[in-house]
Amino acid sequence: MTEPYEAAQKVERAPQLPPGPDERAHGYGVMACPFASGDILCHRRFVASSFGPPYTSIWHRDSAGEWHFYQDTSAEQSCARYFGSALTSATETRISSVWTDARTLQLSTPNIDWTLSLAATPVTRALNGIGSVMPESLWRSERVLGLMSRIAGRALGAGRMQLAGTTPNRQYFVANPLRIWVLTKASATIGGRSLGTLAVSSEQAALGDFWIPRRGLFAVGQSYFEPFDPERHLSADPQPSPGA
Repeated sequence: MTEPYEAAQKVERAPQLPPGPDERAHGYGVMACPFASGDILCHRRFVASSFGPPYTSIWHRDSAGEWHFYQDTSAEQSCARYFGSALTSATETRISSVWTDARTLQLSTPNIDWTLSLAATPVTRALNGIGSVMPESLWRSERVLGLMSRIAGRALGAGRMQLAGTTPNRQYFVANPLRIWVLTKASATIGGRSLGTLAVSSEQAALGDFWIPRRGLFAVGQSYFEPFDPERHLSADPQPSPGA
């Protein structure tokens, strides 16, 4: 069975965008890492992107429900391109990513230190086996993705999952998690504050139609987004709150 580090290094060595006219990205990341403090961390490492250079991003939803994105490129060329209108801040900064062994990843910014451990389970092995034989056409089918979302959400204990929908910036998206592992352990500090132990979210967070899994998950995959249209879609920059 392929280890997470091996799967990540495979896409790092051979970045390849999926075909199509959409905005596309290929890579891996932490779909969700909820903590006992009520904070949630997520991570994206896109080794290939049609809308900019390869980049790394860390998402932080604080216990008050506000989202803060950190990325090592501009907002317009990173995840904020699709989620900016729902964010409190989007900060361009240095991000370090180090695999200390085949299942342990360390991530850091000047303000964040985060370590997580991964493992396969019978459920992830089954889902990965199904995904490995699915043709590309089914990975783009709304009907199939809707069925997969419901099955995977229940089987993984992740709550609601949605692999197609609309981002906060009003762009349609399709997410294809081709391989999945679960987080077994995590620790993090933000500004020196400990987030406590890995937990299961009591209330599920969402960014538009993109639901954040209630439990810790890591995936290798690809994403498609509707091409940006300034007349219909919102800016990558975080939007001020009413009255601010």
